[in-house]
Amino acid sequence: MTPPIIVDIEASGFGKGSYPIEVGYISRHAHPWCALIMPSAEWTHWDSSAEKLHHISRDVLLAKGKDPVEIARHLNDVFHHQTVYTDGWLQDFTWMNQLFNLAGISPLFKLEDLRSILSPYQQSVWHETKQSILNDLQLSRHRASADAQILQLTWLKTAEQEKLLNESNKAEAPSHSLGIF
Repeated sequence: MTPPIIVDIEASGFGKGSYPIEVGYISRHAHPWCALIMPSAEWTHWDSSAEKLHHISRDVLLAKGKDPVEIARHLNDVFHHQTVYTDGWLQDFTWMNQLFNLAGISPLFKLEDLRSILSPYQQSVWHETKQSILNDLQLSRHRASADAQILQLTWLKTAEQEKLLNESNKAEAPSHSLGIF
């Protein structure tokens, strides 16, 4: 079972005026990657409630943020002609576009809503499975690559549960062969 590539973006705030400050992903082979994004001079919005969630200060961004061109090129190199999934498509799509617009290049991959590949079963057990994984991992930081990893692990676990359930149902199904009485 091949898991989807998951991307997550942390931002300066929520809604209008916000911009991406960190992008992270987990590859199909469970390799994480993330980078802080150096904000442009025009990106000034800052929401302290968002900072409380991700624990990334603007000062840290200014000191350790990477060039948006470097990040956008890396994402294009890694994701070239692939579909990448996010659980916050509307916001992440906007923030990804902001990153690529700032870099002056076009994305060479497709960003899709993770819900588009969830079966009805996966959707029905998603939240409790994700919470179980969060409890097991006990991560101390809310960061983009860690969030992407949690989503991928949730997808894997729900897909495996569904596969086992389907196999169990097939094993229990009565045979409809014709027989001689």
